[in-house]
Formats: sequence, structure tokens, C-alpha cells
Amino acid sequence: MTAHLLIGPLLRRVVGTRATIWVETTSPATVRVEVEGGAAGTATTFSAYGHHYALVVVDGLTPGSTRPYTVLLDDHQVWPAAGTAYPPSLISTRPAEENDGPVRLIFGSCREATPRATARRLPPDALDAYARRLMGDPGDPELRPDLIVLLGDQVYADNTSAKVKRFLRRRRAAGHQGPVDEVVTFDEYTKLYLESWRDPEIRWLLATVPSVMIFDDHELIDDWNTSASWREDMAAQPWWIERIAGGLASYWVYQHLGNLSPDELETEPLYQKVSEAEDATVLLHDFGRTVDGASVNRFRWSFALDLGRTRLVMLDNRCNRVLTPGAREMLPAEEWQWFVDRAHGDYDHLVVGSSLPWLMPPAIHHLEAWNERRADSPSPRVATRAEKIRRTFDLEHWAAFGRSFTALGELFRHLGEGEATGGRVGAGGAYAAPATISVLSGDVHHSYVAEADYGPGMRTPVLQLTCSPVHNQVPAFMRPMMRFSWSRLAARGVRGLARTAGVRRPAWRWRRLAGPYFGNAVSTLLLTGPTATVRVEGTTKDGHLFSVAQVSYPRQDGAR
Repeated sequence: MTAHLLIGPLLRRVVGTRATIWVETTSPATVRVEVEGGAAGTATTFSAYGHHYALVVVDGLTPGSTRPYTVLLDDHQVWPAAGTAYPPSLISTRPAEENDGPVRLIFGSCREATPRATARRLPPDALDAYARRLMGDPGDPELRPDLIVLLGDQVYADNTSAKVKRFLRRRRAAGHQGPVDEVVTFDEYTKLYLESWRDPEIRWLLATVPSVMIFDDHELIDDWNTSASWREDMAAQPWWIERIAGGLASYWVYQHLGNLSPDELETEPLYQKVSEAEDATVLLHDFGRTVDGASVNRFRWSFALDLGRTRLVMLDNRCNRVLTPGAREMLPAEEWQWFVDRAHGDYDHLVVGSSLPWLMPPAIHHLEAWNERRADSPSPRVATRAEKIRRTFDLEHWAAFGRSFTALGELFRHLGEGEATGGRVGAGGAYAAPATISVLSGDVHHSYVAEADYGPGMRTPVLQLTCSPVHNQVPAFMRPMMRFSWSRLAARGVRGLARTAGVRRPAWRWRRLAGPYFGNAVSTLLLTGPTATVRVEGTTKDGHLFSVAQVSYPRQDGAR
């Protein structure tokens, strides 16, 4: 049987002179990637649930180069496809000596599939628009980002297209358990990735620019792990075990595996077992079933990487939450310590990927903090009512995990005060305060830039950069309310409510510098020397990008 590309290639990580490229094929095959100039890599596909995948490590790349590549299955070229109108896909490496050169990241979240796949009439896809612009000159370093950072809801397991709904209804009629319009099994999840990543512009973009990804809730189910009672209700569903098994196993294959560097792949136990198995179905099913955050076998989905003098740490805000009333945490203690360790070290810029914004509109922050305190009430009636409000209105961001909200802010303070307090101490010694700290987030279906104010002792600017959605929308009737939530009047009113529940005022304030913007958007974070610039770009009706806002920091005038 002749193998063909089903999804991919996806260029995932480029580290030094090596790169990883992910593919899904129609049948077992030997996958070879050849780069102009001599670099190459080969891998044999592994199989699970009747699907076939490979992650090829390409070795021998030239530092400081940008070269086209081809993909062959069993010595037959499948990429670039014959007769394609798109430019060749490229692999670009950083100069060996340019560790302090500019770093350009693009980021965003919440992307429903293409207009052909979604039943709703949505504004143009911002990633499609970005891809079309980059196609004008893919090798131009002023256009080409170093990395795409996707911050959650890359697929929607609970909001499926008409085509997927028809597929699911046939399966439910045949006796497969689950909600009639939502995916449950691994095979059902694969249909979402097939639909989303075969969009021609997205396929070319992901083949041309490295990418890293983290889930939010819709990769599994809306409001995933909102609270302990939510988890109990889901566990009572007869299809839940299969859903968590299929959802986490498919996420590991399609998203998480590509987040790992070539060195990390060599020491990843599950990847080694899967690669050697004749059929990895049982391995992946058992893995997905046993690494849910409710189990004792927690798997660390968070990861970190360095690009030049920039450190990116991507945090799992969903799977491993601690949901115990009175002791809620975004990350369990062991994973939090892992994060703290990665936050210390020798770098200039710290970028934290958090699918959920750390700094929300102040009125919403105070509302979530109030709700968490009420949900911890010793009165069962009060706690039950607060829990119902939490789940109805999705009050589950960092403010609703108050201990973690405070811990993250205090970590930033500690780092930003630097040597003045012996702050950033790691294995290599003490380091000066980082030049900037940026939190990249999505989820909330509007884009904004906000800055934390820690007072005069803070050396490092700390900014919340939220970009959402890439291809979705917030209902029009909600937009005035969301704008009002940024106002001082709304903040004062809801802060008064929070005070009645005994919620203490945060030890820092924050203010909006740009936004909110409610259209589809993609954002660019450019880190150059000691400065950072974020640019938010929206989409026009005809699918082009236009500038919505641009903010540089630290501010030239030194104002805080």
C-alpha cells in the first residue's frame, strides 16, 4: 500500500543544528526529510488506533541558514506536493554566535477550524492571514517569526462542525457511547486535527515556522476541571473514562510530542515505548486513562525552552489543577517547584505561556476572588450557591485560584527585584533582574495589554499579553459588559463585594495599556536587547491583517 501524507509536515522544534518534523501518514512508512545543503533525518512511523505517525529528527543543519526541505515516504516525495502554488517550506536556524539576537514570537488562542468546517459565520482566520503575508517572502527575517506559540483551544472537542457531527451521529447510532455532538474516543479526536490542520494556509504555515502548543479546556471538554464538583459530575458519566483517555492520548500525539526538543525525545520514556511497539494503542490508552489530574500518576504537560536570551515556560493551567476547596492551586506543589526552578537562571527575558490570563479585567478578578471565598464557606448552602455561580459563569481563572494568583505575582516580584534582594538565584549563582516579564494568554475571546504596578522597588516591567480569539468570536451583546469590566467604577463596585467576603486586596495593581479588541487577532512579541514590543493585529473583512495596538516596554520615559 502506497503511503501518503494525511497531516503535516509540522515543523515543531529547531534547536541548534537539529530540528523535529511531525507527520501523520495514511499507512506505515519510512519518513525521510532532506534539507537543501545536506542535512537529513529518517524515522519509521509508529501506529496507534489504526493511525500512523512519525517524528523525524533532522541533523546537520547549518547555523544561521534558511533552507528549503522535502519530505519523502518510502523514497517517494510527498512534500512539497506536485504542482503546489505555495512557496517551499523552509527550516531556519539561528546563528551559532548570536545568542543575544532578536527573538520574534507570534501567539494566540481559540481557533475553530476553517469556514468550510465550522457552521458559524466567523470573521477571517488571523493565522490564515498571517500565513498569506509570510508567503510573500518566507525567508525575510523581518516577517518570519522564530516560533508560533499556540495557547489553547487548538481544536474544539465539544463544538464540532457539521461534518464531524454527521460522523458522530452515525457512531452513536452504531452503539458508541458519548454525547451526540461531542467527540469521545481517540479516533473521534483525530477528525478534529484532520479538519483543522489540513486548511491549506495553516498547513503551509505549520510546515514553515516552528511551533509549540499547550491545551486549554476545549481540547477535552468545555470548563475542564473547573472545580471538584465538576470533576465528580464528569466522573459519573459512563463515557468519561474513554473521553479523558482519548483526549489526553491524542493531545500527547498531536500537540505535546512536538513540544519536546530532540534531546528530550531521547529520554522521554513513553515515546521510546511507543516508537518500539508494533501497535501502541494499549500503551496510549492506558497512558491517557491514568494521567488525568484526578489520578496519582500526574504527567507534567508544562515545558520550557530557550531562544537566544529569552526563556519561555509554558504552563498547564488545566489538567493538574488542585481542586480541593480551601486549597485550590493552578499547579500541584511539585510542578510549581519545577516552574520556580525554570524561572531562575541566566536569561534576559522571561515569557510565561498561560492559557488563562493571570491579570483579568479588575472587576472580573474581584468577582472570581469573591466567588472562591464564598465557595469555601462553612455554610453548605452558601458554598453550594457559590459553586453553581462558579460553574455557570466560568469563574475559574487565576483569581479563582487565589493562592496561585498571589504566588505567581510574588515570584515575578522576587525575580524583578533581582540582585537588590539576592532575588534571581539559580544553580549558576545570582542574576540581575530580567529585562522584561511577559505573560502570554488567551481563552477570553478578546485581546488586551495590561501592566502590573508593583511600586518603585520593582526593576522589571511585568505585562499581561492576551490574544484571543484567532478564529472565533465573542457574542456582540457581551462586549459592552466586558469593556465596562475594565472601568474604575466597575472595579470599585465589585471590589466592595469581595471585601464583604474577607478577600484581601492584591498586593499590586494593574492597568490596561491597550484594548480590549474583540475581533480575530494574532499578536507578535519582539524581544530585542533589553526591550520588548508587542503588536496586536486584527483581520479585515477580506482576510488581511491590520495593526490594532503596539506597546513597547520598558517605557522610554522610565514611567511605571
